[in-house]
Amino acid sequence: MSEVKIAAETRTEFGKGAARRIRRDSKVPGVLYGHGSDPLHLTLPGHELLLALRTPNVLIALDIDGKTNELAIPKAVQRDAIKGFLEHVDLQLVKRGEKVNVEIPVVAEGELAPGGNLLEHVLNALPVEAEATHIPESVTVSVEGLEAGASIHAKDIKLPAGVSLAVEGDAVVLQVLAAQAEEVSPEAEAAEGDEAAEA
Repeated sequence: MSEVKIAAETRTEFGKGAARRIRRDSKVPGVLYGHGSDPLHLTLPGHELLLALRTPNVLIALDIDGKTNELAIPKAVQRDAIKGFLEHVDLQLVKRGEKVNVEIPVVAEGELAPGGNLLEHVLNALPVEAEATHIPESVTVSVEGLEAGASIHAKDIKLPAGVSLAVEGDAVVLQVLAAQAEEVSPEAEAAEGDEAAEA
């Protein structure tokens, strides 16, 4: 998995006004917590953080005030609903060798059986337990040739070594829904009848 180094600064100003000032400087307010320690309020560089967060469960190596180095994974990210820029990030402190619970994206590959059936992602992300420095970026599942009514359960997905499920094995992750015939409304049927009569 990816490990990204980011320089962070501790912050002592809080509240909406302070957060707005931080964002005006193209930075992002954040909080680092975990291991029973007091939450540490940070200011992070916006562009570098945005790039890092493109990778799910990215491992961030924080250089805090040039004095302290910590490893963290993102746990909650707040974005502006309209413009999409980062507003705040919660980071969880982790140690090398430590197991953490995360959700990893499920990627489906292959073609369903012919018939126009639909693939539904019941779980877009699979809850797993993995070593903090070896979190897989995603898991790939083959749906090749699956018919309507077929489903793939969590226990059916092959996980990398050292990764285990953090959800019931019988949990449905993907399922194939039967193609639905388009329903024609009575008004549309009447209109079609009128057109036929005119012809």
